[in-house]
Amino acid sequence: MGKQQLNGPLGALVPVTVLTGFLGSGKTTLLNRILQDPNHGMKFAVIENELGAIGIDEKVLSEHTEEEHIEVINGCICCNVRGDLRASLLRLHKRIKEFDGIIIETTGLADPGPVVQTFFLDDKIPKLYRLDSVITVADANEIVGRLKEEK
Repeated sequence: MGKQQLNGPLGALVPVTVLTGFLGSGKTTLLNRILQDPNHGMKFAVIENELGAIGIDEKVLSEHTEEEHIEVINGCICCNVRGDLRASLLRLHKRIKEFDGIIIETTGLADPGPVVQTFFLDDKIPKLYRLDSVITVADANEIVGRLKEEK
């Protein structure tokens, strides 16, 4: 991940990774590892849309607060989606100098499609952000059964 330089008045687009998967698949574990890894040297804004009992590891957070933004020990920003993703992204962009990219962790019950569409169908978001990747985490013990389910 890195900010993509553009020619023109828009400056750099902020890369966004969507982290998705079923409940219990390991999304939060992966996110905690990314945030705790001292080797990449990057700071992330994290938008966590989580309904589960386990959130970002308490050891990673420098404080617990009801504020939208929580500073994480490695300098990342954490915010919970309490409404519109678009509004959250627009507010976060005002703090663009504080982070290198955004990770959106979806709830295990969510369809990531609407989150992804935000980066293509909105009038402002594609001018500020680029969808860098969508990572789907799967539990190796459960994935074969999940793939056989009919929708």
